[in-house]
This record gives sequence, C-alpha cells and structure tokens, in this order.
Amino acid sequence: MNRDLNSPKTMEKRFQLFSGRSNPVLAQRIATALGVDLSGLALETFANGEIYARYDQTVRGTDVFFIQSIVGQNVNDMFMELLIACDAAKRGSCRSFCAVIPHYGYARQDRKAAPREPITARLVANLLETAGVDKVITLDLHTNTIQGFFDKPVNQLTALPLFASYYRQKDLGPETLCVVSPDVGRAKAAKKLSDMLGCSLAIAHKGRPKHNMAEVTGIIGEIAGKTCIVNDDMIDTGGTLVAGIKELKKLGAGDIYVCSTHGIFSGPAIERLQAAPIMECVVTDAVPLDPAVLEAPDTKIKQISVAEEFAEAIRRVYDEIPVSAMFGADLNL
Repeated sequence: MNRDLNSPKTMEKRFQLFSGRSNPVLAQRIATALGVDLSGLALETFANGEIYARYDQTVRGTDVFFIQSIVGQNVNDMFMELLIACDAAKRGSCRSFCAVIPHYGYARQDRKAAPREPITARLVANLLETAGVDKVITLDLHTNTIQGFFDKPVNQLTALPLFASYYRQKDLGPETLCVVSPDVGRAKAAKKLSDMLGCSLAIAHKGRPKHNMAEVTGIIGEIAGKTCIVNDDMIDTGGTLVAGIKELKKLGAGDIYVCSTHGIFSGPAIERLQAAPIMECVVTDAVPLDPAVLEAPDTKIKQISVAEEFAEAIRRVYDEIPVSAMFGADLNL
C-alpha cells in the first residue's frame, strides 16, 4: 500500500493528545502550545461511582499522550481515571501510552518513616506500569528517588527556571536576596534556585510531630534584613509554610515571597496565606486553581503556567520514537 507519510492525516494519526478531567485548563494550554487539538475521549461516572472511558476515534498504531494530574478532592478518582484511560488505549491497540502527570499524587509517602507504613509513591508507580504506561512526564516530584520506582522512562521537569525568570523580572536585587529552603530535604532544589538568581541560601530546620503540622526549630544561614524567597515543591494546608514564615520574621527577615510548584491549597490554606506576612505566593498551573482566587482584588496568590515546558517535553519524547516504529502501523485502520 502506498501512503504519503507527510500527509496531514498521517501526521495526525501518529500523535494524539488527550486530557482527563482533573486539569482541563492546563491540558488545553499544552495543546495550544503544541499547535494541536485535544482528541476526543468520553469519560463518564456511573451512579455508583465507577468510571467509564472510551476514545471517540481510533488509537490503533498511534502514540497516545494523556494529561492528568493526580490531585483534587477526588484524587483517587483522578488516578483511577488515568489507569482506565490507559487500559482503554492499550486495548485499542495504541503503539505507546505516555502519562503526562503534572502533579504526581501520593508522592509524600516515598519511604517508611515509621513501622507498618506504606510506600504509596512506589505503589502508584507499580499500578501505572501494570496498566500499561510506557513513559511518564511529570513535574517536580517530592523526591528524585521516585524516578527509581519505575522500570519505564520517567522525564521529570522542574519549575525552578520559571520561578527564577519571574523573580528576575521583579529586580529584587541579588545582594539583598536570599532563597530559603523550608526544610533540609528541599535544600538542593533551593540551592539551584539561589544559583539561578545569584543570591544567598538559608535552610530551615523543622520537626514534624504529625501529618500537616511542623515546628521550625532553627534557621541555617543569614536572613536578617534580607528579602527572602521561600521555595517548596507543594503547599497543602499551608500550616508548615506559615509556621516557617513567622519564624523568619522573628529572626529579622525583610519582605518574604513564596513560590511552590504544586499549590494544592487544602482546607484553610488560602486563608492562612492571605493572613501571613508575605508579599505574594506564586504557584504553577500543574494543580487547578479556582479562578476566583486569582481574580480577588486583594489576593496574594499568583499563578504561572508550565504549559510550554510540558509541550517542549512532549516534543522531545515524541522525537525519541524510532522512525521505523512511527511508520510501521497502518494508521488508516
């Protein structure tokens, strides 16, 4: 059979981009950045809570990229939706399935910190691979160790360059600027951000008596009179973050800015940040955010998009697919 491999129809059938229901705004931004349309996928929830998925068009022989953040009030449903969408694509004879996961849920439980605890970050990896996921693209995992839980390729992006660019535009002055890591575990990432901004680094030392609670016991580094940028990978209830900010103020910090890749904002998080002595809190759109929060006249919450980063990662991952494999299937089926 003779086919024009450069025809629009053939090009379209090699690559298909789909979105789950957890973050459709980011998915559309990624599609726009790629210059493609989101393909059709019917997703429904039965009366008993079970999830149904069916692709509106053939996926036979194509490379499927499925965008889904494992986050939100229905976090377990969003994860199950991703697994079901993968299973449907595999049973539809797709060539490969790449899970684009802007927020990787259950990442905080990446080791046994106490007896009889689960390692849910590993469990999620096992379930994704069992469902048939061939590749993963994600953003700022809670720890880099999670990449080792997969036997499949994991492409981890970072929002640090976006934050660095954002603060450079504010011209805060590197000589009086200090990036603060909220704990020792985040120190390496905070050091990268401080290097990008050409400023100093400080590290907060804290204890955690129970989940969603922390006590700051000291600061390593000089922060007195300095403009501080507190960088973390996620903000959940905001209790840990606000406790650290208050400690910084007691130690003489000047203006305080906050940036975090994943603004989950559970419970009273927004109210805590609004009342905290900070200039603003910048998060990415890896986690969906109520537009009303961003549009409020006195809001301290700002958002930057990671759509271009994900679009470029998808281009690079797609380019890794061997040419012979791209053209090996009859894509008109």
